[in-house]
Amino acid sequence: MKVTVERSTLLKSLGHVHRVVERRNTIPILSNLLLSGTDSGLKLKATDLDIEVVETVAADVAEPGATTVPAHTLYDIVRKLPDGAQVSLETTGETGLVLRSGRSRFQLQTLPESDFPDITAGEMAHSFKLPAGEFKRLIDKTQFAISTEETRYYLNGIYLHTIDVEGRPVLRAVATDGHRLARVDTAAPVGSVGMPGVIVPRKAVSEIQKLLEDGESEVTIELSATKIRVATADVVLTSKLIDGTFPDYQRVIPAGNDKRLTVDRGDFAASVDRVSTISSERGRAVKLSMADGRMTLSVTNPDSGSATEEIEVDYDASPLDIGFNARYLMDIAAQLDGDTALLKLADPGSPTVIQDREGASALYVLMPMRV
Repeated sequence: MKVTVERSTLLKSLGHVHRVVERRNTIPILSNLLLSGTDSGLKLKATDLDIEVVETVAADVAEPGATTVPAHTLYDIVRKLPDGAQVSLETTGETGLVLRSGRSRFQLQTLPESDFPDITAGEMAHSFKLPAGEFKRLIDKTQFAISTEETRYYLNGIYLHTIDVEGRPVLRAVATDGHRLARVDTAAPVGSVGMPGVIVPRKAVSEIQKLLEDGESEVTIELSATKIRVATADVVLTSKLIDGTFPDYQRVIPAGNDKRLTVDRGDFAASVDRVSTISSERGRAVKLSMADGRMTLSVTNPDSGSATEEIEVDYDASPLDIGFNARYLMDIAAQLDGDTALLKLADPGSPTVIQDREGASALYVLMPMRV
């Protein structure tokens, strides 16, 4: 193989693919990238056996061929080369690759490409297209609620499924860690109706987010019962799905919360942030006291003191005191699109529903804390 490629093009692609490679591997080939010089350019492929990322970049291929090289070493070399440099990659013998750029020359150890695993085999039963920005919105607004608790592994991802809402099909993303729940809808694209409900694992979610950075183009999403494939113009990511049953999240979303409070989203988030400065790292509880057009936020910490702040709200139900985790409140406020936050409350022991307005496509549920 003999390939010449522009440094910035190669670096951007390596930035996408090398993240999949774990730094510590018991299987040596999994520390490597598969590089293939083809008619369409230089193809880079990485896998950790759960996720596979393939990206093709424009390159001058003098001699087609393939080999595998250490992913993080190659990324670090290219990262340190000067802007605008040309990078030449050439295989030497059975176990070597020479990288040349300007006056720099690196000799890297390689492993045979025949050893590189392929996880993408198998039929994808469902396929649909979605604007990249819309798919990114589904992920961005739910991923913060993914559980990190390994024992409940079925919560370690985003549940993606189609559902009928008032006679129209929607594609819905849901994530929960048991303390908070995020649910975001978009109109179901052609081909998605009837797809299996799938749980996309946290690492795949994180990689997909980074692939959709521009948000301008269209992505193709393919699904089977065990895998998801997300393809943009240049990159194809394939991931195994979490093999588990997502809980019945509908039961957690309260329908009878009759106390409604509307508040300026920015003022509310800033107030929570200020008073929570006093809260203990472990508890982080903030108490909200609502009565006749005002909300008093208060935090008491036996070790460092107390804080209170009052803000104006639109609230005319009976007075209510309720406690929440301040970090969770700020996380949800950061996801709301509008200038206002609508809180639907019931009592101090029941979950609260938070949206930016009635009927918004994004809905959040937050469990209260004792204060």
